[in-house]
Amino acid sequence: MLICVMAGAVLFGSGAARVHADPSSNHHVPPEIPTESAPAQPDHLAAAVYQKFHWNVVPAGANNFDCVPADPSSRPVILAHGTDSTAYSDWSAIGTRLVDAGICVFALNYGAAPGANTYGTEDMRLSAAQVGDFVELVLARTGADQVDLVGFSQGANVTRYYTNKLGGASLVRQWVGLASPSYGGVMYGLAPVAQMIPGALELFARVTSQAVIQQAQGSAFMLELNAGGDTVPGPRYVTVGSRVDEMIQPFENIALRGAGAENLVLQDLCPEDLTGHFHMVYDPFVGELLLDILDPAHAPVPVCRPVPLGTGIPEVVIAGNS
Repeated sequence: MLICVMAGAVLFGSGAARVHADPSSNHHVPPEIPTESAPAQPDHLAAAVYQKFHWNVVPAGANNFDCVPADPSSRPVILAHGTDSTAYSDWSAIGTRLVDAGICVFALNYGAAPGANTYGTEDMRLSAAQVGDFVELVLARTGADQVDLVGFSQGANVTRYYTNKLGGASLVRQWVGLASPSYGGVMYGLAPVAQMIPGALELFARVTSQAVIQQAQGSAFMLELNAGGDTVPGPRYVTVGSRVDEMIQPFENIALRGAGAENLVLQDLCPEDLTGHFHMVYDPFVGELLLDILDPAHAPVPVCRPVPLGTGIPEVVIAGNS
């Protein structure tokens, strides 16, 4: 049962929010845009506890449509959360770090089922369309001609689907995937078994969510996303992955294989940092590395720090079941 919980209800994060997105419809609803600035947190559990009493929260300084970047040549950065999570739960630390660096940061909540209190659970195609709506809004309100997209876990695939399949490439300067399930995961070996048993995927989807099933290696969504190549001309593509990712196995499924893709491995850059999937968005080195990817002219050199194996797992499990 713990495996199912980690693979679904707390997959890649923990959140709290409100309604929307009809998975039985071909139409999508607009994304929800949180507006209440909230402080950075040290981990998913602290973020979940704070959000339990503050629904409409976003990392401090984000979603300020009057923002003027410190560097006029920079583009707005849009952050997309992971499964069963929110803009605040996954981005409270990194989002605030980017704002403090003078970057205009925006974050949406996408993919909620009717009556649900969390996000990132529904058909990822509809979630990608919501990302597209948000990109158009940010461009219209800021006057920018392009954005940089940063997705964590499911957020990486949702933003890449928008970029590659929904005509977003011309509006995206950079795409960055943190712990990106670029070719899906086997989910502790459960996915291949479920795919062989009639009706098992439908049952697993009820226990977890539609978005979880769509992220399995070999799923129809993953095959569709990567059909014809996993990159398209125009944007810069960068993945940041960990060799000890708890959710994406095999590890090689994180990397993109298309022309021009840059695939960074956390342990190649900082061997003593054993951050895996869940802690990726709360790891200081990863935050500094992301800033270096987005704004290399102004970012400080990332500082390597030791991180024990398994960091962040207890916090995300507790957060997802609280």
